Amino acid sequence: MQLDKYDRAILEALQEDGRISNVQLAARVNLSESACLRRVRALEDEGYIDRYVALVNQSRVGLGGNVLVHIGLHREEQSELAAFEAAVRNIPEVMECYLMTGEFDYLLRVVVADMADFERIHKEALTRLPGVARVNSSVAIRTVQKKTELPLR
Repeated sequence: MQLDKYDRAILEALQEDGRISNVQLAARVNLSESACLRRVRALEDEGYIDRYVALVNQSRVGLGGNVLVHIGLHREEQSELAAFEAAVRNIPEVMECYLMTGEFDYLLRVVVADMADFERIHKEALTRLPGVARVNSSVAIRTVQKKTELPLR
């Protein structure tokens, strides 16, 4: 499926408001309601729309802190990477995990209530992950920019 200007407009609108009605969406992107709905369904079926979610305010639910954690493994063998990745998926506070190039093997974004909460996660979860050789953490002082909308060109 090749994206055209209508598909991009639909995706932009849905990134801003995933609860927009089809009537409103169709008017916004200048399509008939039936054509708009067909396109949305096609975008969903083709995997351009991964899922619909509500973005919860971290601070309001008591998880206002972000800690960026670099993880170095003992070895970069496929079995060790797979074991680490399977285990890290079971830590609820790990919001993002990236396999990296460079000095460390993984970068994690961990949400915490406070530093005591991070100490607990560090001790009970992060250092117990399979293959972990070293953990290096940086505490985010303030979020300057955090986007959920991808730039569609």
